[in-house]
Amino acid sequence: MAETQNNSKVKVHEVTKLTPFSSNSTTAAPFTLPLTYFDTYWFKFPPVERLFLYQITELTSDSFNSAILPKLKHALSLTLLHYTPLAGHLMWPPDAAKPAIYYFPDDGVSLTVAESNSDFALLSGSGIRDAAEFNPLVPQLSISDDKAEVIAIQITYFPNQGFSIGVSYHHSLLDGKSCIMFIKSWAYFSKQIQSSDVHNANPSLAPELTPCFDRTVIKDPDGIDMVYVKHWMDFTGSSDTRSLKVLATAVDKEGSSDFVRKTFELSGEDIKKLRDKVNKINNEAGESRQLHLSTFVLTCAHAYVCQIKAKRVEANTTVKFAVGGDCRGRLDPPVPTNYFGNCIGSVIGEAKASDMIRDDGVAVVAEKLSEMIKVLKGNGVQGSEDKMVKTIVMLKEKGHVMLTAAGSNRFDDYGSDFGWGRPKKVEIVSVDRTGAISLVESKDGGGGVEIGVVLKKQQMEVFAPLFVNGLEDL
Repeated sequence: MAETQNNSKVKVHEVTKLTPFSSNSTTAAPFTLPLTYFDTYWFKFPPVERLFLYQITELTSDSFNSAILPKLKHALSLTLLHYTPLAGHLMWPPDAAKPAIYYFPDDGVSLTVAESNSDFALLSGSGIRDAAEFNPLVPQLSISDDKAEVIAIQITYFPNQGFSIGVSYHHSLLDGKSCIMFIKSWAYFSKQIQSSDVHNANPSLAPELTPCFDRTVIKDPDGIDMVYVKHWMDFTGSSDTRSLKVLATAVDKEGSSDFVRKTFELSGEDIKKLRDKVNKINNEAGESRQLHLSTFVLTCAHAYVCQIKAKRVEANTTVKFAVGGDCRGRLDPPVPTNYFGNCIGSVIGEAKASDMIRDDGVAVVAEKLSEMIKVLKGNGVQGSEDKMVKTIVMLKEKGHVMLTAAGSNRFDDYGSDFGWGRPKKVEIVSVDRTGAISLVESKDGGGGVEIGVVLKKQQMEVFAPLFVNGLEDL
């Protein structure tokens, strides 16, 4: 394909469709994958964009095009044979009660190959960077009223610096855990190709990477999947209530030039100090309740308080929190850990900004988040109309501030080694338009967590010292 220019720093060399690997003995058959209530809850939310940056100094164009790109393409084709639904599309035929994933022969995943002259060291660092610099490194997911791609991938070569893999995926089919399982499966085959000849074979995956697509493991006797669909149809308020187009984002990417991105880190020791501080405050207040002070809770509590202060939110403003939790092990009976699809339970809570900006604000938020997570147990993990009603109300209401987190410190994102080493940096690019913070486990382990934050430049100048000095005061 002729080269095209879509950004002053990124040149697109190729856009192709990569299909599941096919041989005389292996060909993916057409099928339909239904959506569960976990899927229909998320199917209107914007796509998620993840970026993995791999440093290879002195990487030439010849080496990239002859040694790296062909292996990545072939490994992806092999992976899609095991993850065939990703090659399909989300569709909603007129005779169907709800959307589903449809796969037909010759369907495939859109793969973009590009080249960037951006500063790789800057992008893969943790300092302040223009948020817009990351947008050309992730592909745009094709979504129309009647058809939507499930996933799109972009591989970008940085001359003499390395390469990146950008992934955009529709929330109707997979959650963060499923996405990382797919990425690791792709990486697994890539390493296999480099160590042995698998070009004419159909290699198997390790059990923990073999996806389970069995939708019967999600029990839904009350038809909550259709309850969620009906609420989304009513919410759109348009003439085409069956449109597959997703919700508008909190921030328009085209108008986000004044937003910057920075990565902060909490070490295992920082987490321990935050936990001790929250417990001390609660003990002094005579609180006897046992709090769920996980790394997630403490990280979000600290970051959220800093966000409210940096944005100078008025004291009487209502701040809403949306907490998601993996329900695979919480359902009864439990769902297999390798279940591929959405399996995230969501809980919504709120607090007043005035309580968050107090000296004990972190403890206030930690207690609130702790109580929300406790809801995700027993019947709390099941779908219900009340959950969707609260979500719709939150989306419709004006005048409140919404705080949430994308990703998790338990996914092992940095374990995604394609054969050329672990990522130098992992980013969740899409938080620049959703307003969420991103969470990724620390690259060096030790129980730490990396927090990706996107704010306006002036807000970041306030947030950064608040975040850092708040830890020094523990």
